[in-house]
Amino acid sequence: MCEERAMPAKGKYLLNNQELKHEALYRKFSCISQYQPLVQLLGLSMLSCGLLLILFFTLQLRAEQHYVFVSVVSVSLCVFLAVFILVYIETLSQRWRCLLGLVVWATHLFMGFTFIFSGPLILPWDQVAFFLFIIFTVYTMLPFQMCYAVVLSVISSLSHLLVLTLRLTVFSKETPPYLANQLLSNAVVFLCGSVVGAFHKVMMERTLRQTFQDTLRCLGIRMKLEIEKRQQENLLQSVLPVYISMKMKLAIMERLQDCKDKEEQQRLVKDNNFHSLYVKRHENVSILYADIVGFTRLASDCSPKELVIMLNELFGKFDQIAKENECMRIKILGDCYYCVSGLPVSLPRHAKNCVKMGLDMCEAIKQVREATGVDINMRVGVHSGNVLCGVIGLRKWQFDVWSHDVTLANHMESGGVPGRVHITEATLKHLNKAYEVEEGEGHMRDAYLKELNIQTYLVIDPRSKDLALNSRSVAKHRVNDGLKMRASVRMTRYLESWGAVKPFAHLQSREGYTTDAMVNGKSRCKDIPLRPTPCSKITESFDESLEEPFSLPAPPLSTYKNKSQKSKFDEELHNEMTTTIDELSNNQWVKSEEMSSLSLWFPKKELEKQYRAIDLPMFKHYIGCASFIFLCIFVVQMFVTTDPKMLGMYFAVLACVLLLTLGICFAGHLQRVFPGKLSNCQWLPAVSEAVVKRPCVRLPLTTISTAVIIILAVFSLCFIEKNVPPCPIDSPDLTRANSSHRPDLHNKLFYLSYSVYSCILALIACGVFLRVSFELKVIFLTLASTAYYIIILSSKRELFTAYGKMLYAQVNNTWNCSSAGNPYTLEVLGLVKEPQVMSCIYITLFLVTMLIISQQNESCFRQDFLLKNKNRTEQDEIETRENLNRLLLENVLPAHVAALFVGESKKNEDLYYKSYDCVCVMFASVPDFKEFYTECDINKEGLECLRLLNEIIADFDELLSKPKFSGVEKIKTIGSTYMAAAGLSGTPGQENNQDRERQQAQIGNMVEFAVALIGKLDGINRHSFNSFRLRVGINHGPVIAGVIGARKPQYDIWGNTVNVASRMESTGELGKIQVTEETSDVLQKLGYSCECRGFINVKGKGELKTFFVSTDMSKQQGMGLS
Repeated sequence: MCEERAMPAKGKYLLNNQELKHEALYRKFSCISQYQPLVQLLGLSMLSCGLLLILFFTLQLRAEQHYVFVSVVSVSLCVFLAVFILVYIETLSQRWRCLLGLVVWATHLFMGFTFIFSGPLILPWDQVAFFLFIIFTVYTMLPFQMCYAVVLSVISSLSHLLVLTLRLTVFSKETPPYLANQLLSNAVVFLCGSVVGAFHKVMMERTLRQTFQDTLRCLGIRMKLEIEKRQQENLLQSVLPVYISMKMKLAIMERLQDCKDKEEQQRLVKDNNFHSLYVKRHENVSILYADIVGFTRLASDCSPKELVIMLNELFGKFDQIAKENECMRIKILGDCYYCVSGLPVSLPRHAKNCVKMGLDMCEAIKQVREATGVDINMRVGVHSGNVLCGVIGLRKWQFDVWSHDVTLANHMESGGVPGRVHITEATLKHLNKAYEVEEGEGHMRDAYLKELNIQTYLVIDPRSKDLALNSRSVAKHRVNDGLKMRASVRMTRYLESWGAVKPFAHLQSREGYTTDAMVNGKSRCKDIPLRPTPCSKITESFDESLEEPFSLPAPPLSTYKNKSQKSKFDEELHNEMTTTIDELSNNQWVKSEEMSSLSLWFPKKELEKQYRAIDLPMFKHYIGCASFIFLCIFVVQMFVTTDPKMLGMYFAVLACVLLLTLGICFAGHLQRVFPGKLSNCQWLPAVSEAVVKRPCVRLPLTTISTAVIIILAVFSLCFIEKNVPPCPIDSPDLTRANSSHRPDLHNKLFYLSYSVYSCILALIACGVFLRVSFELKVIFLTLASTAYYIIILSSKRELFTAYGKMLYAQVNNTWNCSSAGNPYTLEVLGLVKEPQVMSCIYITLFLVTMLIISQQNESCFRQDFLLKNKNRTEQDEIETRENLNRLLLENVLPAHVAALFVGESKKNEDLYYKSYDCVCVMFASVPDFKEFYTECDINKEGLECLRLLNEIIADFDELLSKPKFSGVEKIKTIGSTYMAAAGLSGTPGQENNQDRERQQAQIGNMVEFAVALIGKLDGINRHSFNSFRLRVGINHGPVIAGVIGARKPQYDIWGNTVNVASRMESTGELGKIQVTEETSDVLQKLGYSCECRGFINVKGKGELKTFFVSTDMSKQQGMGLS
């Protein structure tokens, strides 16, 4: 019977497992919502029993005369108290609550029949009000499902009707007058109570289920919010150190929170145009630069997939080595890798860490070379000193370091020796003779070192002597067997055995990490050793079968991999909802800080205003239910009235008023029912909408409807003139007339009880307006009850007193009622049968009941509103976080690539790589900045110089938000050099089929962007009184794009096109845009003017013919393009 019971078997087959879980949760949630009404009903029942006993003894009624009444009320009080204690014990009440509810119902029913049969007189209207109370509370306050509530209400009403019918007909000598009319009136009263109770239950059930769904949705949003938050932090921390990423994130969130408008928020997130500087100075650090010698030649022979796999595996290995040696990778530049030790926390071993890392990198590359026979090597340079580290610009944030010491470390790499670690004297001093060194003679290989007269050294690897013989013998066997394959294939297959973590793999798991033991379903060692161990024996089978694809033994997936992300999320959501329901159960009586305990108002005025202004689409149903009560009151009065014609006239007038309110509420429905007749009345739907949306319209409709019902309820008492019937004198002569006079007397006054029942139905009508404000219902109930008390106790007191005397006379069978005073009638009839006292008791009972139910409904609706409001707030917050997440991700990757790593269809498990036939690449540098950059106390050791560079890069980034340059993608900044590309955002699968016009438009667009950069720099010069000039190089052609690096994923492009574009910049001239001959041909077709510079020597390419683009002509052309 309780909602905790299992669902029907049929339902189990119709619902899936997740829906069944939700349904079980809802039943538990529903049982908790029924707890307070049950407790309040028990409290009301105990209070009623107590007051009845107090009233009984206060009026000095004799217990021996009414011992049945006293004993039953006392026993019922004890039963209610016992049930109250059991309900209070949470664990017991959860399991047996329905049974306890059944006990309460049975006790009430037993009390009702006791009240009927405990008195000396049984009448047709006896205890109708009490049975109405039983029926109404079965629906509204006892923990039963609708079907069981209907069964119990039918049993309650039919038992009353059948018992009285049998008692007053079969088991009675005389049948009371108008018995059929009174029994029909009883049936109508019970029917009205059942229908209104069922209406209340359906409405509250709907609200409860909506509240449950909102709670579930709210929890889901909150959990998603936490996941988003963790993903943001993981994402940002995968690119930037924690202390900088948190600072940047807080700054963005503060800006978004200050802006209330959603569209403005999205614009701020998109533009993100703030020029804050996130740079900090660190002293006593060591900087390592490493370059893979021979990789450019190898890469030219690679497919896109092979290139990205190679880079990801190599740099993944280097990241692992960096972690082992307490170094922080700063950036990847092509095949160049540089890192710092001593950031963000100072480390005394920073120099030893960098040297050890450099030796490990050389050893790792040596293993690759020996295993595959590919001629590659590692050149490493290390220098110790001070750095400025942080982030500059608005787009594509990348953690970077700047200082003269960084520049020196870079030249230590370029002036180094393949396979060796090249260090400065400053680093040597920090090593404290931990390593043997030999003269490096770096000045002979690098002009910068020679200019600064830097003394350099080469570190001797202590492992080189011990392991030389073993590594050589292993290498020979592999080289000889592996020569059948291309070098790139040998490299790729060997490096894949390292099992480096894929970029953004940590964003897959909810916790934001990937286990060391399992990566993409492949077993890998936590640390990849630099010499063969049991874990690396898998590489020895590499040459056994060159025909078969290389693969690793994959153990069964761990349990967390077997479950989809959605099922894991659903499981967590179910657990969270269970916890929330348990908390609700424990805190049902705890005062909420968000609502006043008495008035239930919200302390926040804005929240209260929103609550009172909410739409009420169900309001028309409230009016419909009130109209049904109105009709029932009319039918009851028609059965018992002595003036049906007058009642009919009053009903017609009041019904017209009520029909008008119904018409206003259902105006839109009327037009749909009668489209032809009401086609011209286009204002009808607007009327219905006003009722739903405007409280100022609903208030008068509620007041009118309630007033009409209250007036009809008191019709028989107030609007039909009744004189007090004469009381006959007891005498022998009248004895024969008793039998004829008794029906006449009863016929004149039995309607009084039904008038009281009509008043009780009117009180119930005040509560059917469920979502109407609680204080308004209190006013209606108070005014109506006060009016009824005045009528019963004052204005119509004589009628009730006379009726009581007549019943007293009927009991004594004397019919001399003139001498019977009120105390005598009360003593004979009892508390619940004397008309006046009985009326006041039951009106009070229903007044308190309706106040309790109204308060409970108001609390429920306000909680529902708070939940929905919280839901909306968290929805807004999650939208903000999603925007922020998008911003963060797109600051690491281009938008079209970022879409692959987030959302429902994310592909974190795959490496991203793409080949493009035609991409225009631009390098733009400010060479003068190197001279401008100085480190002294005046400019805070170079910090103020970087502030200006930040302004320059930020202004360049702002241009990317212009629609004209939407096709331009910033790749990275390298010192004071800005790298961008156009043509990377094409739809997948169409890159190789781009039409010539589109390709040419991209190249022209990039030139326009370069011209805009020159214009921006000129503006900065005017404001900062500098004379910086931009040097730009542009080239177009095929490139490979991809995402590499697990700890700090980075999007990059590679290929000959990129290298030539870089050379175009480095060999160019200040204030000019240098392009290759092929790019010049395209630009001239677009109408640009290009001036031939001649042949220049480009490193690795020989002599190339280059051109300068006329910037004046490009400005004019740009106007045409735009």
